[in-house]
Amino acid sequence: MLAAYAARFSPDDPASALDIGDRPAPEARENWTTVDVRAASINHHDLWSLKGVGLTDRQLPMILGCDAAGVAPDGSEVVVHGVIGADGHGVGPREPRSILSERYDGTLAEQVAVPTANLIPKPKELSFEEAACLPTAWLTAYRMLFHGADLKPGDSVLVQGVGGGVASAAISLGAAAGLEVFATSRSEWKREAALSMGAVEAVEPGDRLPTRVDAVIETVGRATWKHSIASVKNGGTIAIAGHTTGDPEPALLTRVFFHELRIQGVTMGTRKDLAALMSFLVRTGLRPTIDRVIPLAEARAAVDRVASGDHLGKVVVTVG
Repeated sequence: MLAAYAARFSPDDPASALDIGDRPAPEARENWTTVDVRAASINHHDLWSLKGVGLTDRQLPMILGCDAAGVAPDGSEVVVHGVIGADGHGVGPREPRSILSERYDGTLAEQVAVPTANLIPKPKELSFEEAACLPTAWLTAYRMLFHGADLKPGDSVLVQGVGGGVASAAISLGAAAGLEVFATSRSEWKREAALSMGAVEAVEPGDRLPTRVDAVIETVGRATWKHSIASVKNGGTIAIAGHTTGDPEPALLTRVFFHELRIQGVTMGTRKDLAALMSFLVRTGLRPTIDRVIPLAEARAAVDRVASGDHLGKVVVTVG
């Protein structure tokens, strides 16, 4: 089957480490199901893998991709939940949690095998391309807003770094849920895009907000951490699900304990969260922002697009 896989590591040019070619189809396994992939999407997790973070040489080649929508053997349309082993379904009782493309081959292929319990029915209202945006970035944003930060309608939130999938999802979800959303970006056109997604104000990173917020959605790390710490109310929450610019230096722990801030880490979400997210989209009419759609045979261009940082929303890869 055709697949896009990490064949080597390249910290400086991750797309160059991606090969596209024939790989063995998934083998049958008890309590697992093989899905015919229709669409997948690129995440920063794929970039880190190609840079050599989280994988070792002995795991190569590894098919990349954390999320997908496709068709199950019975003809039903499904969305793949990419977290494996969190509750034991389809794996040994002591197997640690992993994400597709870490221990098991991922979704950037014509087929992917996952524990059967990880298949969520795809609502007919969502296209395969839209659904493929959800299991990593949108699910993470949903979890950060409504579980990690425990935000309610009327609360305020700062989303750092408009453009990436998680940040764009957080703006759209937050606005649809009745939150007062602020956003940051170095790019003027991305700030304008944030306003079109529902943000009440978009500023350059580091600019002072008109008021401190109840929570911050942080995926950037070092470049925005000081601003995040300064922007949250006493007793507020910084929900963090990544650090694309590296670990914060300094961590500003004095302000964290003096202002009784809560730092809450988030890694994706549960199957129940994913089902709830899709129901939310169906009921509200909200849809993911898709930057562009690229065929699997050109997956290297999709990785390059995300690595460039010029994208707005999700870069989707289609199969067939």
